[in-house]
Amino acid sequence: MSLESVRAWLSEHAPDVRVIDAHDSTATVADAAATLGVEPARIAKTLTVRVRDLTFLLCTRGDARLSNAKCKTGLGARPRMLGAEETLALTGHAVGGVCPFGVSTPLPVYVDVSLKPFPTVFPAAGSRNSSVELTPQRLFDLVGKRWVDLCTLPEEAGGA
Repeated sequence: MSLESVRAWLSEHAPDVRVIDAHDSTATVADAAATLGVEPARIAKTLTVRVRDLTFLLCTRGDARLSNAKCKTGLGARPRMLGAEETLALTGHAVGGVCPFGVSTPLPVYVDVSLKPFPTVFPAAGSRNSSVELTPQRLFDLVGKRWVDLCTLPEEAGGA
């Protein structure tokens, strides 16, 4: 049902964006990168996050990590990623296919600035073997509430 909700949402809001139906898994960043033939950073993973009483979707690059420090600075508190069951209940998408399109509960979508350097990125499309390709700005224009800087990139993490 989740893939169908994404297809329906895209047909209404972005009919030019096509779903990529992969034969292999795109459920993890590594799987998606291998299946789509791109570097892991270009996979736009979508996380379901809660900071205090705010629950939102965060689209960030595949190799980035949610930063407690950046969330405290930017949002006033440490983040908590939601578990698989709560994510499914809120979004209608199972882990491995979570995306900001066709969600069952209206949630703000924050797009991390880590996606900006890429010509195109690949968010999931509601199932464990589907995705879409679009520019980071188009992703933001379609679903974004605000650009944020909430993640640490591998090159920033150092030895940590």
